[in-house]
Amino acid sequence: MRVGVGSTNPVKAAATESAFEAFSEAAVESVAVESGVSEQPFGEAETVEGAENRARNVLAAGEYDLGIGLEGGVAEIESADGLFLIMWAAATDGERIGRGAGPRLRLPESIASRVREGEELGPVMDDVLDMENVAEKQGAAGALTAHAIDREGALRQAVAGALGPFVTELYE
Repeated sequence: MRVGVGSTNPVKAAATESAFEAFSEAAVESVAVESGVSEQPFGEAETVEGAENRARNVLAAGEYDLGIGLEGGVAEIESADGLFLIMWAAATDGERIGRGAGPRLRLPESIASRVREGEELGPVMDDVLDMENVAEKQGAAGALTAHAIDREGALRQAVAGALGPFVTELYE
C-alpha cells in the first residue's frame, strides 16, 4: 500500500509508519501540502479541518492509496479550564474519511497566554525550552509530560484512530 502523509516533518512520517505496523505493510512518503488553515490552528474545528485538508491534498498530489493528514492545534475544552494542546489525524482513500485524535494536554498558563496573544506554540516551546525545532523532536507533548508522552507516540495514536474505517468492517 502506498501512503502519503501530508507533511515533511519527520516525526509525523515516523508516527504514520508506526501506526501502520499494527495493521499492514505500507510505504509511507512525506508530501509537502497545504493545510488550508492558520499556522496555529485554534479550536477543534480548525484543527480537524487542517488534518482533513492535508489528507485530501496528499491524494491530489500523487498516486497514493491513502492520504494521511496530521494537524496540531490548541483549543479551549468545554468543562475544563485552560488552553489545551490537541492533535487530529485524518485518513482518506478519496471516498471514505477516518478521523482520530491524540491526547489533550493542558498548557501551562505562561505558555497559553503567549499562544492566546497570537504566537505559535512551536516557537514558544523552542523559546521556553531554549531548543530549536522542538516540534521535530519531543514536541510540546514530551516537554509537558517529562517524556511520558512524546510527539511521535501521541500522533501515532491519532493516526491509528483515523485508520479505523480502513482496517475493520465495524464502520461499514
